[in-house]
Amino acid sequence: MSSSPATPPIGTRARLPGLDGVRALAVVLVLAYHLVPGLAPGGFVGVDVFLVVSGYLITALLLAEHAREGGIRLGRFWRRRARRLLPALLLVVGASAGVAALIGGDVLVGIDWQLLGAATFSSNWVAIAQGASYLDQTSPELLRHLWSLAVEEQFYLLWPLALAGLLVLPRRWMRVAVPVALAVASAVAMGLVAGDPAADGAAASSAYFSTLTHGFGLLVGAGLALARRPLALPADRAAGRIPAAVADAGAITAAVGIVALASILAIDGAAAYRGGMVAVVLLTAVLLLALDHPGGRVAPLIDRGPAGWVGERSYGLYLWHWPVVVLLGAALPGIDRTGATGWMLGLLALAISLPLAAGSYRWLEQPVRRHGLAALGVGRRAEVAPSPAAGSPSGAPSPAAGAPAPAPIARRPWAVALVATAVTALLLAGTTAAVVRAPAESQAAAAILAGQTALDELERRPAPTVPPEPLVLTAPSPAPTVPPGDEIIAIGDSVMLASAPALQERFPGILIDAAVSRQMRAAPDLLRGYAAAGELRSTVVLGLGTNGPIDAATLDEVRRILGPSRTLVLVSAQAPRDWTPGVNGELTTFAARFRAVELADWRSAIEPQLALLAGDQIHPGSAGARVYADAVDGAVRRLTALPRFQDYLADLS
Repeated sequence: MSSSPATPPIGTRARLPGLDGVRALAVVLVLAYHLVPGLAPGGFVGVDVFLVVSGYLITALLLAEHAREGGIRLGRFWRRRARRLLPALLLVVGASAGVAALIGGDVLVGIDWQLLGAATFSSNWVAIAQGASYLDQTSPELLRHLWSLAVEEQFYLLWPLALAGLLVLPRRWMRVAVPVALAVASAVAMGLVAGDPAADGAAASSAYFSTLTHGFGLLVGAGLALARRPLALPADRAAGRIPAAVADAGAITAAVGIVALASILAIDGAAAYRGGMVAVVLLTAVLLLALDHPGGRVAPLIDRGPAGWVGERSYGLYLWHWPVVVLLGAALPGIDRTGATGWMLGLLALAISLPLAAGSYRWLEQPVRRHGLAALGVGRRAEVAPSPAAGSPSGAPSPAAGAPAPAPIARRPWAVALVATAVTALLLAGTTAAVVRAPAESQAAAAILAGQTALDELERRPAPTVPPEPLVLTAPSPAPTVPPGDEIIAIGDSVMLASAPALQERFPGILIDAAVSRQMRAAPDLLRGYAAAGELRSTVVLGLGTNGPIDAATLDEVRRILGPSRTLVLVSAQAPRDWTPGVNGELTTFAARFRAVELADWRSAIEPQLALLAGDQIHPGSAGARVYADAVDGAVRRLTALPRFQDYLADLS
């Protein structure tokens, strides 16, 4: 099979302007989202930028090949994609799994199915089948980020076949209408499937991972390429261009709009799934159009310097950054991942990822992409000219004037082959060790299961028959006593569930109602239910700040339900999540307003000893659960020392 020509044919061009800058923008958003807590809460939309550019340029390449050769050579296309994607992917997966095997623990949970997804480019579907949550950014899934690469690879596999059929249609508008209609259907399906992300994270994660509901970016890019065939020279395309200054202003406006959306969207907010990501996709399409102007100044500017350097290495940066930050968190379990220390951890991950991506690009990705296996000293030397850039994180940079020459093939291929074989064997050994050492469940899952088991065992015990106590007439004690457990009801989330055995030991007879993923907004209905059943006790403990923001209105409603005869303990939240500071601020402010409300400061109590928590830095083990019980006990004792009725009157004044 013949190779691509060394120079583009007359009437076409080898690259499109501004691509490296767009890729840099996309990967910076993703890095900010994953590495720096709170910097870009919607930085996940960088993936949507990648998807649009990928669909646009892959379609442009296929159209150029069809125009040049009268057809699409599928084998050659897929081979180019494999040479671009697989070398760096195999290195990252093997090296990450090997390091994880050395660290052990939670970071290895589920590594078998993650490796299966990586090997078959089906990570997104495997994640959906396993019930993995993208919304839970504290989960230690080592290869979670490969879901987007899987979506792209599925597109690379199917789209050339579909495009060959579309090109049979007689009118260009018909060819454009098909991917646009599919994109609209995909976007609508995402909004419907996601439902309420804050209440049902599993449904939202399925909508986010699925190729069917998250494929609209690829399809919009493909439709844009079909509409304008961007690899044709400017003179061969539509005339009557807008002024260059207007195009530059449009590019800047679109880029600013993408950054603005990345600063306000939230992965657990309905807006992201019902128009937010679609808006980013449309702005990216505008950005690509605006940059592709012969007189524009923005595109040459962003293709050079640091932006161009980052854009060229965006694939490696995307691959390396997530495993690096996950492995750092696993190796340093006592480091707080929020606030200043969270930033430091993210910057350390970035400092490690940059040289890894640069080295992979220089010594692995570029040589193999240009020379095939001959670059590793294996097989026949193939002189293959680079194809134009593919603008996803898996895209390849295209040649430019003055660009450095690719790394030459080693003069001693046998030595290179020997090294490549040794490295491959080492990576294979690392992945095997990771699978063998992987625990069946995470520390957090084990702690939650232990708590649930303790509650279930208590329910199975028969109620003891207690004879009535004899009436003893004694003078009341002047000092208030701590209420016994049978006067306390505790309602909480998975953190309270993991702490249930310690709470039962500290407060025998306590009623605990705790569930995974529960939020504060569920508290009013739960309390009304207990009140209606006559089971709402005199002291109420609420530990519901882990899984999402809270507001003062919900807390006010809780207090109205409790009335003047009950006291309330609010448990602060410990979780490396963006909303945790806001949650704790609301709880602290509310407790300070009312003397019949007390804060159990679990966050401050556990902060100096985060090693007592599971790898997610949320769920306590047995020792951490005792710290949780201590915090609740201290708050209950402080409430006991207050005059009850007079205090409530003071609250109302």
